[in-house]
Amino acid sequence: MGERYDQISIRERCDIARLRAEGQSIRQIASTLDRSPSTVTREVKRNSGSQGEYQPMYADEQCRARRWTGSKMDRDPELRNLVVGLLAKGWSPEQVVNRLQRELGTQIISHETIYRFIYAQIARTKDYRWRRLLPRGKSKRGWYGRRGGSPASLIALRCPVRERPKTVESRRASGHWEVDLMLFSTYGQGVLVLHERYSRLLLVSRPAGKDAQPIAQAIKEMLGPLPAAWRQTVTFDNGTEFALHYELHDIGTETYFCDTHSPWQKGGVENAIGRMRRKLPRKTDLRSLSDERLTSIVQEYNNTPRKCLDYQTPAEVFWGNLLHFKCESIFPPARE
Repeated sequence: MGERYDQISIRERCDIARLRAEGQSIRQIASTLDRSPSTVTREVKRNSGSQGEYQPMYADEQCRARRWTGSKMDRDPELRNLVVGLLAKGWSPEQVVNRLQRELGTQIISHETIYRFIYAQIARTKDYRWRRLLPRGKSKRGWYGRRGGSPASLIALRCPVRERPKTVESRRASGHWEVDLMLFSTYGQGVLVLHERYSRLLLVSRPAGKDAQPIAQAIKEMLGPLPAAWRQTVTFDNGTEFALHYELHDIGTETYFCDTHSPWQKGGVENAIGRMRRKLPRKTDLRSLSDERLTSIVQEYNNTPRKCLDYQTPAEVFWGNLLHFKCESIFPPARE
């Protein structure tokens, strides 16, 4: 019989339970498993149930529980404070992990470890404020959808998203925007949100109302000052607040609409609004929200690193490419 010092596997535990049920002795079981009798005796004694019955799955769980020393964030207070501080700024666990890896040159934690730590805190303390550190503010994972009617037929000159230039889909060209209205529980309150597909930059405005005219005017005021190359297309959902979309044609911007019940076709702005909800929940009263506070929330969003940008920030990408565009416009290529 050879000496072995590795942990007993789940397969060996199943063999121990089977051989014990067949009436074999400890020495016979040890000989079959090529283990010492003391190892088998210790395994049975330490990992049997309260009634003395040995079950392999229960024994395996007992063994794992004894080796558990807490998550990495439990063991390292400095790391925990750093991660929680970044989550409190609105960063997602994945953004935290990869930004730290970009800065330190090595991965020190995984995003799944962060999620498990947060959910464990909720389960252990019943303090549901921990959920506000997560991107969607949920206390458990899951998604539930619902469907309703669509006013698409009421929108004049509506052009479906399938007719949008194919170059927009790749997100490699700038100047293509997605727009949505972020609504709140108080009737009539809303924030107009514009999301640039290439840089993921966010622009917001508080329109005079949620009717089509003030919405169209607000979009024109935000996009109008940009160079023509940075306001090529806008994609909407089928809300009637965007019924006057064709007024954007005056500034050279083409407009397109998602298919009904398909908000994922403008997933960038949907994701942005989901992130903004962390600072601006639906119950927020916009009358008590100052312009300075709204601006700071948007600046925080635009200066948060994104995985899709290789953990650069939207502001870095937008301004870097806008300055590059201006330089090319000022210094045209020399004639041959």
